[in-house]
Amino acid sequence: MQTEVDRWIGQFEEGYWKPLSMLARLTEEVGELAREINHLYGEKPKKPSENEGDLALELADIFFIICCMANSLEINLEEAFQLMMEKYHKRDAERWTRKVNT
Repeated sequence: MQTEVDRWIGQFEEGYWKPLSMLARLTEEVGELAREINHLYGEKPKKPSENEGDLALELADIFFIICCMANSLEINLEEAFQLMMEKYHKRDAERWTRKVNT
């Protein structure tokens, strides 16, 4: 996915934004996800004039900007994900009640 994002961004002269600008964009996208979740599961229904949202697309928007940020900072998300999972396996192995037969 990072390669595909890089190909997309690479076709434009502007290239990747600066990290702080991408963080602002990430914050914006997380806000859009929060709004959709609030409309679907929270106390704030949509106005009749508002279009139906799509949680999957909002999550994908967040993933896109995370790929942009990682690419611009030369971070391999697959490697980072594996390191993060190792951390959880060690740190949180006995933290919660395991399901029976898993």
